Amino acid sequence: MSGSIPSELGNLSKLTSLSISGDGLSGSIPSELGNLSNLTRLNIYGNKLSGNIPSELGNLSKLTYLSISGGGLSGSIPSSLGNLSKLAYLSISVDGLSGSGNIPSSLGNLSNLTSLSISGNGLSGSIPSQLGNLSKLTSLGISGTSLSGSIPSQLGNLSKLTFLGIGGTGLSGRIPSELGNLSNLTDLYLPNNFLSGSIPSSLGNLSKLGYLDLHCNNLSGSIPTELGNLNLGALYLNDNWLSGSVPSQLGGLSNLVQLSLSNNRGNWGIPSWLGNLTKLRGFSIGELGRASVCHHTKASWD
Repeated sequence: MSGSIPSELGNLSKLTSLSISGDGLSGSIPSELGNLSNLTRLNIYGNKLSGNIPSELGNLSKLTYLSISGGGLSGSIPSSLGNLSKLAYLSISVDGLSGSGNIPSSLGNLSNLTSLSISGNGLSGSIPSQLGNLSKLTSLGISGTSLSGSIPSQLGNLSKLTFLGIGGTGLSGRIPSELGNLSNLTDLYLPNNFLSGSIPSSLGNLSKLGYLDLHCNNLSGSIPTELGNLNLGALYLNDNWLSGSVPSQLGGLSNLVQLSLSNNRGNWGIPSWLGNLTKLRGFSIGELGRASVCHHTKASWD
């Protein structure tokens, strides 16, 4: 599909679902789409779309699903999207966003939201602590190379969260110990950031966790023995500044398939307990070359 999105679509007052996609789409997203008062689902995808995301989309009070993707979109994420009280799914993936506060704190008002995915090389500013108010959220994915600040401790309030992915950002600071409260979490991805400090021992409380990826950060200290309490299938701690010994408790991770510990400060040999991990398919340890692995590129999750 090519051409632009006609503003006349805003006249279709009985429309409940609208999906527009095409790599050849150009022009802007018409503000008139905000007139579609009965719309419950809106999906717009076009690599050549430009201009701002219209603030008028915040008028779509019946919307439950909103997905916007376009490489040329600019401006910021409208704070008016926080008015969409029925929204359950929100995905915004664009490379050209700019300006301060690109993740508006008003998104914390979306009390029915279950899935939130925001990514784009142009994202800047910090992750708002108000996202910790999204009590129904089960999936949260955020990436943006210009993001700054730290991971808000309030994300530890998201008790229904099963997936948390924050990677390829400029975020720094410590991993909040409060993430250990996420009792339903199965996947925790925090790679390719500038996180520092120690790995919180509270992560050992995440009894449902199957995937833990902390590679390519500035984490230091020792590997917590509490990680041996988990039922992990994959553990990536490579390319940090971890030291001390590799805890023997990791030998109890009987379901582990991937284990990566390379490019750290520890003078680690091959542990004898490795022979207990009968499901292991991939293992790395020692110095393999940090520069070839860590490039802090954008990551995104849908």
